[in-house]
Amino acid sequence: MTSASAAEQHLRDLARLRRVRDRIDREYAQPLDVEALARGVNMSAGHLSRQFRLAYGESPYAYLMTRRIERAMALLRRGDLSVTEVCFAVGCSSLGTFSTRFTELVGVPPSTYRAQMAPVTAEMPPCIAKQVTRPIRNREARVTQAQLA
Repeated sequence: MTSASAAEQHLRDLARLRRVRDRIDREYAQPLDVEALARGVNMSAGHLSRQFRLAYGESPYAYLMTRRIERAMALLRRGDLSVTEVCFAVGCSSLGTFSTRFTELVGVPPSTYRAQMAPVTAEMPPCIAKQVTRPIRNREARVTQAQLA
């Protein structure tokens, strides 16, 4: 394979990965798994997972859960749905898994987040509230010794 054809193949793979990411963004509330995502772009599930992680820094499943938690945060800030209703509205089928993942990404359980953030963001435009309250993954929130001093 020449370097030109390898570069072309790499660009085709990146385009397919963008389609997968866009599908996750659109269909986050639907039952999605890596196998179904891979079938949609004619890749094996293993290859998709490896390439997605190389391109975006996380697995397709982690990306999907982050999208679901972001949407759940917005619904919880509205304050008109219970945590259980939010869990199912964003496509999670287990309240326990949803609560655990939410707490990992946001730092507080969904019920605490709802109680704390609903009054704080009530007057903010939704686009600003989304940016201000975006979940931070553990690797993004690392604290170094220099920051502590």
